[in-house]
Amino acid sequence: MQVIELWRYPVKSLQGERCDAVEVGAEGIVGDRAWALFDTATGFGLTARRVPDLLFAAARTTGGRPDVVLPDGTVTSDDAVLSDWVGRPVELRPASYPGPRTYENPADLETESRWNPFSGADGAFHDNANSRITLLSTGSTGSWAPRRFRANVLLEGSGEDALVGQRVRLGTTVLDVSARVPRCVMTTRPQPGGVGRDTGVLKSIHRERDGMLSVGAMPSTGGRIAVGDELQAW
Repeated sequence: MQVIELWRYPVKSLQGERCDAVEVGAEGIVGDRAWALFDTATGFGLTARRVPDLLFAAARTTGGRPDVVLPDGTVTSDDAVLSDWVGRPVELRPASYPGPRTYENPADLETESRWNPFSGADGAFHDNANSRITLLSTGSTGSWAPRRFRANVLLEGSGEDALVGQRVRLGTTVLDVSARVPRCVMTTRPQPGGVGRDTGVLKSIHRERDGMLSVGAMPSTGGRIAVGDELQAW
């Protein structure tokens, strides 16, 4: 399988940056999920599970506090402007911010009338501690837009599920593929570029793939991954 797309998401649940090459460290792709928006009234971290409009803004890496591009084209990193847009008081916090990181999942996928809290991983703002980099193949996405699944590495080909438990090399980076990735309501959310709301996506993933799509990996050796790199497994 060959790398055909690389994605970094500087702010959790916002649109990210498509990259020609990325650097990888202990937390995954450098700059990935390095920031998140937190509701200062409730203490919850915001995700597009709870606030679908987040997917219509994009984040850009600046070397410090990221720029957020709002749907109307406004570029900002100001909490007051972001609060006005989201419609609640929020802070853009770095992964180094001390304190709990609790998010919400819908308990009822059909009506989303009830929500359950869950704790995310330490370090970069990933949901799962064993998935710092996600790998997804075109064979798994089929007719679905790959961007629905917000993977870091999109591979041409198929068979990423068989990599679980193996060590792989991409470019100069070595990854331990740890687990298949469970999917949530975010896969059904609309996104820019004509990706519409589709509740059938998650239903199909549960029916046909036990609720899993893509695999998560932990960096064993940092390095560089570039578009065109071939995946080597052993």
